[in-house]
Amino acid sequence: MGNILIKSAEIITMNKQEEIIVGDVRINDDLIVEIGTGLIPQGDEKVIDATNRTLIPGFVQTHIHLCQTLFRGKGDDLELMDWLRKRIWPLEAAHDEESLYYSAMLGIGELISSGTTTIVDMETVHHTDYAFQAIAKSGIRALSGKVMMDQKGGDVPEALQEDTASSLQESVDLLEKWNGYGNGRIQYAFSPRFVISCTEPLLTEVRDLSARYDVKVHTHASENLGEIEIVQAMTGMRNIVYLDHLGLANERLILAHCVWLDVEERRILRDRGVHVSHCPGSNLKLASGIADTPGMLHDHVSLSLGADGAPCNNNLDMFNEVRLAAIIQKPQHGPTTMDARSVFRMATIGGAKAVGMEDKIGSIEVGKKADLVLLNLFNFHTFPSYDVDPISRIVYSATRADVETTIIDGEIVMERGLLKTVDKEIVLNEANRSIKRLLKHTSII
Repeated sequence: MGNILIKSAEIITMNKQEEIIVGDVRINDDLIVEIGTGLIPQGDEKVIDATNRTLIPGFVQTHIHLCQTLFRGKGDDLELMDWLRKRIWPLEAAHDEESLYYSAMLGIGELISSGTTTIVDMETVHHTDYAFQAIAKSGIRALSGKVMMDQKGGDVPEALQEDTASSLQESVDLLEKWNGYGNGRIQYAFSPRFVISCTEPLLTEVRDLSARYDVKVHTHASENLGEIEIVQAMTGMRNIVYLDHLGLANERLILAHCVWLDVEERRILRDRGVHVSHCPGSNLKLASGIADTPGMLHDHVSLSLGADGAPCNNNLDMFNEVRLAAIIQKPQHGPTTMDARSVFRMATIGGAKAVGMEDKIGSIEVGKKADLVLLNLFNFHTFPSYDVDPISRIVYSATRADVETTIIDGEIVMERGLLKTVDKEIVLNEANRSIKRLLKHTSII
């Protein structure tokens, strides 16, 4: 970390007034310390000329699977339960320490390159320490945890079936090692996969551990109609009602998807302060459905965005998610539904709220963390810029290729398209080598 002065940028603040200004931002160590115009360089400050550039808060993605990046292209054209049983679970079971590390690095390189600075990540059952090592080395901000799967039987590979006590113990061990690492840049999140794969004793213990350590719980819920039928057969309740019955529905809970909700479930989400991660790209590709985000926003449910995993999207690009989040609702609810500012809010300060860091990230304000992304929108596909809402330009016209510089915790992790903490050539070569090795050790249908 050092001192940085960003000069003459168009600044999308996402503060309470959602001000958009042209000016300068001064960073000392990991914090934004001054925003203004005509700021003079001090001492050995690195000066970034941001003329004709747009500065935004780094994107916060609240549902990612770094462990699955290696499986990109291996789960195409399937619905959720077949996707899991036939492809993802066997591949996750085949992971080793090295393959998991490079899967995580592959995903992180893509995320940083496309402007994401914070993620909520769910790993697989084994080797999660190696994903944390990749997170630590890369500089990305993350809440992450090992996936928990202690429900026996079914089509889950034996290598992914845990006993309750060891699943809990390994999770706590990882938490005690990594939670708070890097001046708080890394946090732990308990990650039971979903109700289908977890016993009630595990889920109730996760509830208690989350409260004891004051950390998030990250899981899937109500993504697919077949999944909901299984949960009802197992518990006699719908997903969200069951989680509430167990005492898990609270402000520490982040739920991915929530495509199929009834009125009672929406009420629970709102009243308990549960955070929902909307994953439009994944939900469309797996044919899971289209979540009623306009209804959730109307009900004041906390909403954010995530790309999910590479084999169900097939990218981790927030520009793709914000555009989809806006346009998929318009045919049914009208052209003014899910306007550009609403979805950009979900991608920034909404994500910050979900991870409990709205006082630290998600907007460009003095005293907040320097998690910033510089965009070059001086291009054919984003012009004319005159008399156009800058946020609309980002949501509807910009692409990941427009990301020029990414700063996380005051550290420049990518500058003018060049990654500084991830060795692209090594990661790409090792990713191919790793998936080739894994495919030799598993049989996928």
